[in-house]
Amino acid sequence: MTNNEMTNNAIIFEDNHLLAVNKAAGWLVQGDRTGDPTLTDWAKAYIGEKYEKPGAVFLHPAHRIDRPVSGAVLFARTDKALGRLTTLFREKKVAKTYLALVLSAPRQPSGELRHFLLKDEKKNVVKALPHPFRDAKESLTRYEVASQAGPFVLLRVFPLTGRPHQIRVQLSAMGCPIAGDLKYGATDALPDASIGLHCLRMELIHPVRKEPLILEAPLPDNQWWNLAHIQ
Repeated sequence: MTNNEMTNNAIIFEDNHLLAVNKAAGWLVQGDRTGDPTLTDWAKAYIGEKYEKPGAVFLHPAHRIDRPVSGAVLFARTDKALGRLTTLFREKKVAKTYLALVLSAPRQPSGELRHFLLKDEKKNVVKALPHPFRDAKESLTRYEVASQAGPFVLLRVFPLTGRPHQIRVQLSAMGCPIAGDLKYGATDALPDASIGLHCLRMELIHPVRKEPLILEAPLPDNQWWNLAHIQ
């Protein structure tokens, strides 16, 4: 699977309750004012065709990742699963691991970032503030340097909260903007308009079966991620 393409090979987990998809960069998870096709629409069509469902397909994303970001997205296939997944995410019982290709190395090889994020809804941009401020939301992210990846530094990133643009703005705030992320400090775009951020893994308890579940999304097959030697 290459960026901006979705095929059935993108399915990374499927049962009667859940569907997990490795989203290609460039896809919206849910619709916006552009009216562009969404991952949710694609996944509903996949379920409808595979199981020959004649009517509307129930499928709802349990979370979202930004349009230029690739990686694991988890959907609920039943109302029961959706309710329980919503609770798991709200109670921070879903552990997420991202990989980020950044333009410079952080001063410390590992650490925890704490900011207060304030979103400008009109401009769809987030500011990272060092101290509490009115409607700003506390944001916590751990990181560790994994390796050098050609001209980039590869970080493992563990978001502890789930704020809009959290990883992007917090890495930029510590002087390590993500490759291709023009909105948050990168000077050059990547050729396919993606950014160097990938949701690699999610770990949770299955909301219905009550068994440990690990979802892993392979990295995109392109020249910059091919430089990322995960140690």
